Amino acid sequence: MDANAIINTSLVVAIAITVLSQLVTVDAGIMRGWSATEMALRVPIDNWASYSTVLAEAPVQTKAITSATVYTIGDFIAQSTEGKTIGELDRPRIIRSMLAGLIGHGPMSHVWYEVSEDVFENFLHLKDWWGTIIKVAIDQGFWGPIWNNTYILLLGLMKLNKLEDIFSEMKRTTVPLIVSGLKLWPAAHLVTYGLIPVENRLLWVDLVEIIWVTILATAASGEGGSSEGDKIKQ
Repeated sequence: MDANAIINTSLVVAIAITVLSQLVTVDAGIMRGWSATEMALRVPIDNWASYSTVLAEAPVQTKAITSATVYTIGDFIAQSTEGKTIGELDRPRIIRSMLAGLIGHGPMSHVWYEVSEDVFENFLHLKDWWGTIIKVAIDQGFWGPIWNNTYILLLGLMKLNKLEDIFSEMKRTTVPLIVSGLKLWPAAHLVTYGLIPVENRLLWVDLVEIIWVTILATAASGEGGSSEGDKIKQ
C-alpha cells in the first residue's frame, strides 16, 4: 500500500470505529445483563431518542453535523463507484463536500423546512392530501435551484475558482440539474412533506442524498467520470 492508501484507510477505520463506538455504547451504563435480543431492540431506540434530544436542544448545529456526515459518506461512496481505489480517494474533494454540508446544506435546510412549513400551513393552508403535491412542486421549483446553485458556489469558492467561472457553471447547470432532480426527488419529497415531521425532514433528505449521489456517480463513471458539480443536491 502506498502512503495515500495508508492515510485514507486509517482515516476510514478511525471514523468507523468512532461512530460505531458511539452507537453501541449509548446504553453502556444500564445494559449490564441484557440479552442479545434486548440490546438489538433497545440500542437503536435509545440512539434515536438520544439524537432527538440533541436535535431539540441544538437543531441548527445538529442538522449541520448531520449534513456534513452524510455528504462525507456520499462523496466517499461516489468516488468509490467512480472506480477509485482507497489510495486514489480525493481527500480535498471529500473535505469540500463535508464543508458544503456543514456550512451550507444543514443550516439552510433547517431554515427552509421551518419557514416553508409555516407558509404552507398558515398562509397557503395546504393541509389536505393534495397540498403535499403543491409543496413538492414548490420545493422543486424554488428551493431545489437555490440549493443546487449554492452548492456550486460553495465548491467553486473552496477551490478558489474565478467568480465568472462559478457563475457560468451555475448558469450552465441550473436547468439540467432541475430536470435530473425530477428522476427521484418528487417521489422522495412526497414522503418528506407527507409523512416526515418538520424536525426530521433534513435527516430523511440526507439519507436519500446518499443513494442519489451514488446513482449519479455510477451513471457518470460510464461517461468518463464526474465532477463535484455534477452531483445533485437537495
